[in-house]
Amino acid sequence: MFRDELVLQVKAGDGGAGFVSFRREKFIPKGGPDGGNGGKGGDIVFVADENFNTLSHLAKSPIYRSQSGKPGGACNCSGKQGRDMILKVPPGTVIRDAERNVVLKDLDKPGERIVLCRGGRGGKGNQHFATSTRQTPRIATPGEPGEERRLRLELKMIADVGIVGLPNAGKSTLLACVSAARPRIAEYPFTTLVPSLGIVKMGDFESLVVADLPGIIEGAHEGKGLGDQFLRHIERTRMILHLVDVSPEALRPPAEAYRVVRAELEQYSPTLAGRREIVVANKIDVPGTAPRISALRRACGSEVLAVSAASGKGLRALVGALFAALKEPAGNGV
Repeated sequence: MFRDELVLQVKAGDGGAGFVSFRREKFIPKGGPDGGNGGKGGDIVFVADENFNTLSHLAKSPIYRSQSGKPGGACNCSGKQGRDMILKVPPGTVIRDAERNVVLKDLDKPGERIVLCRGGRGGKGNQHFATSTRQTPRIATPGEPGEERRLRLELKMIADVGIVGLPNAGKSTLLACVSAARPRIAEYPFTTLVPSLGIVKMGDFESLVVADLPGIIEGAHEGKGLGDQFLRHIERTRMILHLVDVSPEALRPPAEAYRVVRAELEQYSPTLAGRREIVVANKIDVPGTAPRISALRRACGSEVLAVSAASGKGLRALVGALFAALKEPAGNGV
């Protein structure tokens, strides 16, 4: 199951208690205190692991605790330290403090890690309390409690290209045709319920990651439909592929469809709306699309690539255009 939001309670291990002990050896009377220190508690560590693309594996438990430190022992023996709890998340995971709504870390690079809760320090054994006037201390300190936090995890997928458009524009079909991804495809709107990623290859050495997002409808930025739940996934994309259905059976005329999605992007995030964009007219294999493509060109004020995801027409040129555009110097904060 796909999960891109999660609230977790995490608790680092407590420190082990110090120990009260006195040295007892033959022919050595009154050997003095030798109680050892307690071990440090384990930390809570988050690591960005590219083998994961969802947070669902962490949803099995509402709280994660690392191991507490062991108490100290006799003969000045320190207690064993508690094991750290390593929690792996997909790259692109933003970790917030759920109580204060403060971003603690954005794990946007594979292998990146952060300690979010530190284990408590171990208590001191009675060896530390011996003085010239108190040679037989019978006191030790308990371990410190480990840190505890309530965290909100939010996944923002990392992709080179994000496909946006109205429902039933053919986004899933396009992704399936240009990559090895197999998203759900059907002849009705809102087939895509969760984002899908696919890798598009050019030759033997070049590749890019494409994200297919659920269809955006008018009012998505206000919470209508599914688009508002997944718009954040294209915040990290380097480029937007705006797919428009130009067939006569489309939900809206192409020019209007383009303006609706652009308006939602601009109201959701001006930075996102300023991202580099390639406009693609889909379903050109249907008769009567030529004047609708011309209307779309006038509406967007730029060149429009014409393709048919179903028949494969124009896809090679589209893939070439994507690779060429991504090699150009980035602008608009991308």
